[in-house]
Amino acid sequence: MAEPVRARRLTDDEGQRLQQIVRRGRHESVRVRRALIIMASASGTPVTASLDL
Repeated sequence: MAEPVRARRLTDDEGQRLQQIVRRGRHESVRVRRALIIMASASGTPVTASLDL
């Protein structure tokens, strides 16, 4: 099993950009999934590192 990782705090601009990627849904699914993982980790939700991303 992969070990948990944490993202650093996001700037307002970074957070807004990630939210745009998730909300618009026009991007490929991997990009949306990565954006969700980064947002979750930055907010304090534990996220497991995965090699398939």
